[in-house]
Amino acid sequence: MSEENPPGLDLARLAEHLERERPGLVRGPLRAEVVQGGRSNLTYRVTDGAGRWVVRRPPLGHVLATAHDMAREHRVISALRDTQVPVPGTVLLCEDPEVIGAPFYVMEQVEGTPYRTAGQLAPLGAERTRRIVLALPETLVALHAVDPAAVGLGDFGRPEGFLERQLRRWGKQLEASRSRELAGVEELRTALGETLPLSPAPAVVHGDYRLDNVLVDADDRIAAVLDWEMSTLGDPLTDLGLLAMYSEQQEMPDSPVSTTSGAPGHPSAAELIERYARASGRDVSRINWYTAFAYFKLAVILEGIHYRFTLGQTVGTGFDRIGSLVPVFIDNGLTTLRKG
Repeated sequence: MSEENPPGLDLARLAEHLERERPGLVRGPLRAEVVQGGRSNLTYRVTDGAGRWVVRRPPLGHVLATAHDMAREHRVISALRDTQVPVPGTVLLCEDPEVIGAPFYVMEQVEGTPYRTAGQLAPLGAERTRRIVLALPETLVALHAVDPAAVGLGDFGRPEGFLERQLRRWGKQLEASRSRELAGVEELRTALGETLPLSPAPAVVHGDYRLDNVLVDADDRIAAVLDWEMSTLGDPLTDLGLLAMYSEQQEMPDSPVSTTSGAPGHPSAAELIERYARASGRDVSRINWYTAFAYFKLAVILEGIHYRFTLGQTVGTGFDRIGSLVPVFIDNGLTTLRKG
């Protein structure tokens, strides 16, 4: 940790704001470090030597540094605090961009490890890896069992027409970053649109649910679910489809896309789906559609990263390989959808 200001976080102004809003919370000079691994919003660990907190803010150079994402994340985490879903406690939300240059919120720091690769899981052994990964569908069932209205999230999204809107949204994203021919992508998008499932009752949806978006404690239990920036009310099986996609074996050596599926003891996607179905009582007979949609969504995200990389707008390790992964995800989506 450094006492110097990390990019995007003025520690003196943060301390002043905390003292004004939560007198006595901070008892000494603040130190901070940037937490690596976040895809979009910036995350910092902050401490005064005694207390430990986490600060979240939009990325630097954010075109619209609105309070929307921050308020949304803060709202859902606060709402879930007294449920069976493990989330960090929230400290405060600041929607005034004048304090540190952007809206932000502060939450309690939870101890735990975000496992991002099979290599990180391997030293734990097959039995521990299996136990950790099987906790994912169990926690997802707990999330989807929450009554949105009962926790004040009844207006958190528009569940009607959710899948159609999602497909349109990601189709528009694809068009916005279209710079080359991608074999099969139109076939996949069209086939998804022609075979839309009938959604079950809406639930609070995380939107990016996978192993490296949870913290695992020393007892191999999920201590906290993180990164709620894509959460909404919608079709709960979109979360399960994404989890299944990340849990399938991906033959992509040196891929910058995080996957833990190759770790010894890692349960198969089919077992995770079966666990979820048994515990939730939901019909998962159309799960291949949701998994294929997850492949399409990630293909679009990766194509956008590749497009920005070709324009020189994105730099970093692994970005030069992103473009070659997109056709793999398109093919996997088509193959999964054909399984029906």
